Amino acid sequence: MSNFVVNAVARNDEGKGASRRLRRENLVPAIIYGGDKRKKPTAISVANNELVKLLEDDAFYSSILTVNLDGKEEQVILKDLQRHPAKPVVLHADFQRVTKSNLIKITVPVVFANFESSPASKAACKFAAEKNTVEIMCTSANLPENLVVDLAACDSDGVLHLSDITLPEGVEIVSLRRGGDHDQGIGYVYAPRGN
Repeated sequence: MSNFVVNAVARNDEGKGASRRLRRENLVPAIIYGGDKRKKPTAISVANNELVKLLEDDAFYSSILTVNLDGKEEQVILKDLQRHPAKPVVLHADFQRVTKSNLIKITVPVVFANFESSPASKAACKFAAEKNTVEIMCTSANLPENLVVDLAACDSDGVLHLSDITLPEGVEIVSLRRGGDHDQGIGYVYAPRGN
């Protein structure tokens, strides 16, 4: 797991006017919520340039983050992010507290590996990915940075589904909890025309 630290400052003023003032000072209004039921949501602000730099790493979106809030550390995940449509500016961020016992829902990347050594690749077939992220549910201790799909045994004209992903212990795919009808395709093997 990657170690990301987000430096934040608590803020008392809320609302549109306060958010605009923060953005003019190159700060991003954000909130931390969830976790222990006794903890109330906390309004915070984060330096925009620092947050934009952290967001450049894809692992940031699917990792447990440490928010350094006025000297105290909280473990969170990134739940929502609002960006400016044309500028490299984050408008708002939502962070959810995580505890060791509570289940969290988070979207993680899917990595397809070893297709080059598969029988389908040797038969001049190609692989097309249909889905590159999957929403999972797990505890913070079991959170994987990504899910790896091993394609070494793929045959030609095969279709891969969510149920074909080998999951680490304690990790569930949210769609599959709804039943077999939600076992979506994540990729397929095809023979290019002319072969």
